[in-house]
Amino acid sequence: MGTAKLTFEDVALTVNVPQGTRIIEISEKVGSGITYGCREGECGTCITRVVEGMENLSEPSALETRVLKDNLAGRNDRLACQCQVLTGTVKVRPG
Repeated sequence: MGTAKLTFEDVALTVNVPQGTRIIEISEKVGSGITYGCREGECGTCITRVVEGMENLSEPSALETRVLKDNLAGRNDRLACQCQVLTGTVKVRPG
């Protein structure tokens, strides 16, 4: 399994992560300001702005798409508990 680079702008930290890692998993470990509630993709608390590398993330599920729409999220927003870093470089900040 390969790795990807994930940068958290709010704490100015870049880490190497295994492909398929959910953003929220690493956010907790590095102390990023991404908050969460349910971890199941239903509450919308963990909406996160993708600053760079949207193409390196998993496609949003129907549930994630609905929750983002219901919360009036922007087109560069994703749920940190749902999206996975697949390859390359991704840069995020709390939404």
